[in-house]
Amino acid sequence: MIQFYYHPSPNPLKIALFLEESGLPYETIPVDTRKGEQHQPAFLRINPNAKTPAIVDGDATIFDSNAILLYLAEKTGRFLPENTPAARGQMLSWLMFVATGIGPYSGQAVHFKHMAPEPKEYAVNRYMFEAQRHYAILDAQLAKHRYMLGETYTLVDMAVWGWARAVPFIFGAEAWTTLPNLKRHFDEINTRPAAQRAEGLKEKFTFKAEMDEEARKHMFPHTA
Repeated sequence: MIQFYYHPSPNPLKIALFLEESGLPYETIPVDTRKGEQHQPAFLRINPNAKTPAIVDGDATIFDSNAILLYLAEKTGRFLPENTPAARGQMLSWLMFVATGIGPYSGQAVHFKHMAPEPKEYAVNRYMFEAQRHYAILDAQLAKHRYMLGETYTLVDMAVWGWARAVPFIFGAEAWTTLPNLKRHFDEINTRPAAQRAEGLKEKFTFKAEMDEEARKHMFPHTA
């Protein structure tokens, strides 16, 4: 059985969605990042980067969310595009776009907007601009296709869904009006039973909610 190291944040939610869509048996192991559980030796042996998610599948250990999606898709043979160089090229391109663009710029935008000390105007403007630019690229792709790779629901849609839920927190509630195609995509995936089960995982565990000094020490050790 797959061991799934989980926290209710965008990257682990992608994996929860795939596991629920595929029906693979898995055990959820919560990692409370505001309590510093990601820095415990037992977890660092699984993920030296001290981030969720991670999975252990027998002898295989995978600790990047997009790598996990690709691993699970290849393991099951599901939620992949047509097996041609052209289709695989598009899949890898968009999956890495989420990995290197959407995720990092979203995370930094949230950090500087909501967490960083003053002065921060330049950093906020920089990361908000780049995050908006990246989401607009997703929106333009979804203006042309029902799903990210065309008319078929794939692991790339799961990767996008994980981060799309952060749009209002990053930009404000009105942001959806500027990203109508991404909102349509997000809403459609939300109606899937697997997505609802993935969202429901957070109700099974209690995670620390306060961003107090202890949490800041664990999540932003450079400020300690």
